[in-house]
Amino acid sequence: MAEHYERRDEEEEEDEFGEQDYKAQKDAIIFAIDVSKSMLQPPPKSDDKKADKDPPVYAALKCAYQVMQQRIISNPKDMMGIVLYGTEKTRKEDDQDSAYPHCYVYTDLDIPSAGDVKNLRGFLEDGDPDEILVPSTEGVQMLHLLSLANNLLTTRAPNFGSRRLFIITDNDDPHSDSKELKDFAITRAKDLYDLGVTIELFAITRDEEKFDFSKFYDDILYRDPAVEAVHPGNVSTSKSGSGQTLHTSLISNINSKQTPKRAYFSNMPLELGPGLQISVKGYNIIQKQIPARSCYVWLDGEKAQIAVGETARIAEDSARSVQTEEVKKAYKFGGEYVYFSEDEQKSIKQFGGPIIRIIGFKDRSKLGFWASIKKSIFIFPSEDGYIGSSRVFTALWQKLVKSKKIGIAWHIARTNGNPQLVAIIPSKAQTDHKSGMGFVPAGLWLYPIPYADDMREGPDQANFVRTTDHLTDKMNKIIGNLQLPTATYNPSKYPNPALQWHYKILQALALEEEVPDKPDDATVPKYKAIHNRCGEYIQEWSRTADDALGMVREAKAIKQEMERDDEDDEPRPAKKPKTTAAKGKTNGAGINNTELKKRHNDGTLSKLTVAELKPILDERGLDPKGLKKTLVERLEEWIEENA
Repeated sequence: MAEHYERRDEEEEEDEFGEQDYKAQKDAIIFAIDVSKSMLQPPPKSDDKKADKDPPVYAALKCAYQVMQQRIISNPKDMMGIVLYGTEKTRKEDDQDSAYPHCYVYTDLDIPSAGDVKNLRGFLEDGDPDEILVPSTEGVQMLHLLSLANNLLTTRAPNFGSRRLFIITDNDDPHSDSKELKDFAITRAKDLYDLGVTIELFAITRDEEKFDFSKFYDDILYRDPAVEAVHPGNVSTSKSGSGQTLHTSLISNINSKQTPKRAYFSNMPLELGPGLQISVKGYNIIQKQIPARSCYVWLDGEKAQIAVGETARIAEDSARSVQTEEVKKAYKFGGEYVYFSEDEQKSIKQFGGPIIRIIGFKDRSKLGFWASIKKSIFIFPSEDGYIGSSRVFTALWQKLVKSKKIGIAWHIARTNGNPQLVAIIPSKAQTDHKSGMGFVPAGLWLYPIPYADDMREGPDQANFVRTTDHLTDKMNKIIGNLQLPTATYNPSKYPNPALQWHYKILQALALEEEVPDKPDDATVPKYKAIHNRCGEYIQEWSRTADDALGMVREAKAIKQEMERDDEDDEPRPAKKPKTTAAKGKTNGAGINNTELKKRHNDGTLSKLTVAELKPILDERGLDPKGLKKTLVERLEEWIEENA
């Protein structure tokens, strides 16, 4: 069965990146949740509806449940696991005599299934029937937790591009009484870092307590040097209160740690000058999302079968299969086909290997907003190609920000790709004003600059109607009251409602839940809030606009009246009448506006012949072509507006 899309040949050039061209990075996450007496302690009672009601352990499990729900559909190849450490019981898979005491693997590291989601949901709804959440009297050694995570990640996800351990705890010093155990844990954490595993800490605090990272976790967490150089900062803590629950805070912090999924390129050389190159990675931040179809299913047989796609070329004359080596490439020129061999075609399209080569710098003000015709690519330093790339990249970023400059570069995205000129624009980190967590880090953007062929002339500005200054001032007040928080648009706050509705239905079917009645659409305007905030300003602006429009209409009417008076005083010379087949009938060239208006009022315009109507329309700049009914309607419209 042929696929619905045509596979591209490897040797053919691809001008635009498609869905199959991105380097999808698989992600493996282990949630390590501390089960201690303090983590099981419920929050104090409060009359606030937004106050926390769940102990931190259950808030963390709900957070893991929500992340698992999201990834089971949106990222079906990612793995997730849940480890409860500090428990009285010990379990690793089905092994009761595990080498990792007081560590309970609740969900093994694997691609989440509908059964895993159901089990976790049942655990949260029905409580703890198996008494898993019982704190150990001996405590837990962090060495055992880190060793368990190492074992799971190396055996289950050895080749994943991203492997991460999320530790959720409120204990800032788990080995306060043993320096030896602390050193063992630090050594194991360094081993994990050397294996490419990232440890992320989600610290939980209460009331006015502070989480002291210097006691233990500063030696456990190894931050990416590129992130540290461009966007320095400490690990964020999750705390209830201020209208944000612990569960919401954890979700916000975890979402801010999402691994990049859309790699446009990796280890691309960025040439700052002759002999000076660093390596960078590029990410396609903006990409249209559509419901993914993982396979095609054939339903015409006795049972459903997965269809395997094949593509074949068929000769038009003989209907035989054509092999790839029989196909020749040609371009039509002057009515003839010019044939090229494979080597000749490659040499024509060869502009060099993939590179970003800076050729100069300009003031940022020189780049007009009209130059934005394609989406930009976010680039970030990578130490894989050249050691020290992060420092050079950071120095370039700081210099561009400080001097308000942009770089101009020659860019080839891939082998046999078309070259393009790009502006290298620095940007500062963007953060959520509520949680303080960043959703776009600081870095550089490759901003495609248009060629002369991409530009077109703007619209004619001669006949634009300009608003009054008074109306502009009133509209400024409305816009000021309708701005987004901090005047920043955060795309993560507004998911695609159609896509989310598709996922909701899939989730309900997979988990045997009730299908929701309607989708959640965050893009629907909040009419009540808009009315309360600036309803009076909008009504006032509308009244002012009506008054201004009335004045414009009056001025236009006076001008037209003066033009009509001039026409009556000095009539325009009549055009030479055209001969017609109907003899003995006069044409309408001598009819003035007053007589036309009288005929219109009397309803006798339709008595004029086509031969009489055409010169009347022609004199007044109207199209004289068409049927008689059309000509009469055209003349009536002109009389109503002008006569």
